[in-house]
Amino acid sequence: MTNLYAAVLLLLACIDPVTETGNPVPAFNGAMHSVKQVPLPEGFERIAVKENSFAAYLQNLPLRKDKTVYLYNKQPKADQTLHYAVIDISTGNKDLQQCADAIMRLRGEYFFARKLYDSIRFLKSDRSFYQFSRYLKQGMQNDRAQFMQFMQTVFMNCGTYNLEQQLKPVSDFATMQIGDVLIKGGAPGHAEIIVDMAVNKQNSKKIFLLAEGYMPAQDIHILLNTVNTKLGPWYELDNDKQVVTATWIFSRNQLKGWDR
Repeated sequence: MTNLYAAVLLLLACIDPVTETGNPVPAFNGAMHSVKQVPLPEGFERIAVKENSFAAYLQNLPLRKDKTVYLYNKQPKADQTLHYAVIDISTGNKDLQQCADAIMRLRGEYFFARKLYDSIRFLKSDRSFYQFSRYLKQGMQNDRAQFMQFMQTVFMNCGTYNLEQQLKPVSDFATMQIGDVLIKGGAPGHAEIIVDMAVNKQNSKKIFLLAEGYMPAQDIHILLNTVNTKLGPWYELDNDKQVVTATWIFSRNQLKGWDR
């Protein structure tokens, strides 16, 4: 995998960037309070999303002023070079909230905030679902402690395989949406979620931001583009057969969505 990854990076480094002119995307600074404040490459505009949608929730995720990624045990992650910013959401003190878990946490938090408890549901290995509305104790309809206990149960029993099975295939990679997930189920497996997108109004090219959790459990963070560094954290939506991110190589057919 290491040799293949290096070869792909070398090949892609020779490809023209999505913007041949213009300045590099600025580095993160503490004045960027949310995902939608991450600067865009010149000529791009953010894709508009529906109010109160999952996409809008992701665009409005808060960013931590300190961009250090910490593990669940409060120790800084050894490699701090592959991410742009850290999403300001808890990790917990157990080695549970890893890659697929981070995505399920974001999905769960979105529905919890809107009190749509029936929609907080994640696929079990027996094809039934963990569903938060069934987990709630009577008279405790908005209890965050219960929600976090429920999510820990999900983290312990659901992984990339379960999430991959729950999500729906995206037949056309060009129709990528905010909230879609790049996912390889199994062991080893990995998952990353699209948290923002933008389009160039002149040539219709699109770019996207990726966020991930990782092993061991650690802060959810926005990845850097380590191939085209001029784009900072933005990735090009192109015709390549593979999507080479800072930590994984996905194929185009590994893009999946929630509501397709």
